[in-house]
Amino acid sequence: PKSFQDTTGTGTGDLRGVISRLDYLQKLGIDAIWLTPFYVSPQVDNGYDVANYTAIDPAYGTLDDFDELVAQAHNRGIRIVLDMVFNHTSTEHAWFREALNKESPYRQFYIWRDGRTNHSTK
Repeated sequence: PKSFQDTTGTGTGDLRGVISRLDYLQKLGIDAIWLTPFYVSPQVDNGYDVANYTAIDPAYGTLDDFDELVAQAHNRGIRIVLDMVFNHTSTEHAWFREALNKESPYRQFYIWRDGRTNHSTK
């Protein structure tokens, strides 16, 4: 939703904006909407650095907005596809923060390496 339709005047598209354009999208003949990450994120890489997979970033709306989008889209024969990125998380994600403890069961969710001390390309 980030670049599509802004309903709050912030300059960022949001879920309510997508809802407001469903009739237009249906007239175009689309049958699916692909939503890029709209989860809570520090936005280091356009939301792909997810900090919480179960919460919607307030800049995009609420869980109720999402539920309404899905219901309204389905009423028009439009499917919703979510871009879910599970192969990495933000350093602000609870799993990563827990994984910093070497005894944490979340530690195995990440690959740990010692950093380079010599930054040459040799």
